Amino acid sequence: MPSEALALLAAACWAVSNLFSAAASGRMGAFAFTRWRMAFASVVLWGAALAGGGWKALTGESVALLVASGLVGIFIGDTALFSCMNRLGPRRSGVLFATHSLFSVVLAWLWLGERMAGWQLVGCALLAGGVMMAIALGKSEGESHQWERTHGRLAIGIGLGLLAALGQSLATLMLKPLMASAALDAVTASAVRMSAGFGAHALRWIFGLSPARLKQPLRRQDLLNTFASASVSMVLGMTLLLKALETGNAGMVGMLSSVSPVLLLPLLWAVYRRRPALGA
Repeated sequence: MPSEALALLAAACWAVSNLFSAAASGRMGAFAFTRWRMAFASVVLWGAALAGGGWKALTGESVALLVASGLVGIFIGDTALFSCMNRLGPRRSGVLFATHSLFSVVLAWLWLGERMAGWQLVGCALLAGGVMMAIALGKSEGESHQWERTHGRLAIGIGLGLLAALGQSLATLMLKPLMASAALDAVTASAVRMSAGFGAHALRWIFGLSPARLKQPLRRQDLLNTFASASVSMVLGMTLLLKALETGNAGMVGMLSSVSPVLLLPLLWAVYRRRPALGA
């Protein structure tokens, strides 16, 4: 399957996973939800890696790179994104995080020597602008609640959102040379990255940091939703993204995988009967 199609499928997985995530994340708290989601994803991915024998291709160098990617993208990136969301709300933090597609294109040019020109460049500009507009203009009438307020300094919130976007793009580009060498399968690579992210989040919980604690007692439905979200987003979605990096242009893969906020709009309309705002 072409790398562009794999990147779009990854974005679709991330959009679908939001349908399972919202209720569980609200009850458990963002950090606790992420920790449980990573735990489920790590178990599933390692089960697949051990069953398929992909773990045999791991080397010390590849493990170090995958762990670094997991810490930059999953731990630092996610932590910055949630912190930005707490300060600026989900809509404005979403606009800032959407810049990761632009970071991917620029860094792929500087780091990997990948260039875009002509219609590719025009298409990427339209795609990135469309994603940002869908989020920025996505507020319907009557939705002006506390999430639209700024908590703390605006500059700090913007910085955190851009840091999250930069972490996401850096983590993806770090893996391009490794995945392109075809020395490691995408499932095993995802398993190592996920384990690194989970370990870092688990340390926050072990040291008793208050944001890492559960907001409410766990329910069976919360765990089922979290497992579904992990399977669709972190297992299938991330594996598809790494598979796309095996043959695809890293900047283009990063750009196409950023369309999940747009794909989410018709899903919310179909499932929850929430018609998108006219601007979106």
